[in-house]
Amino acid sequence: MNFYVYILYSLQLDRYYSGTTVLEVNERLERHLSDYYGDSKFTHKVKDWILFHEIECDSLEQARKIEAHIKRMKSKRYIENLKRYPEIAQELMNRYKETQD
Repeated sequence: MNFYVYILYSLQLDRYYSGTTVLEVNERLERHLSDYYGDSKFTHKVKDWILFHEIECDSLEQARKIEAHIKRMKSKRYIENLKRYPEIAQELMNRYKETQD
């Protein structure tokens, strides 16, 4: 099974949205665009979301921790740098790697 952190971008809102999924990222994007999740989701506001970036993770737990880290940063620049500098994502993968005792 694959686990992803995905980041969507809306030009209309000039905002990013991050989430985690076990689905293929493009399928998850289609669900956001089709209101599959109802009108209470933030992504329901507009229909111009595009996939900005994705990070494939080793586990759902790792993906959720990386997503939480990205949201805590509250920074467009940080998100843009995630795409520009792949080593940032690798550092996050290492930081939130599950350890087996």
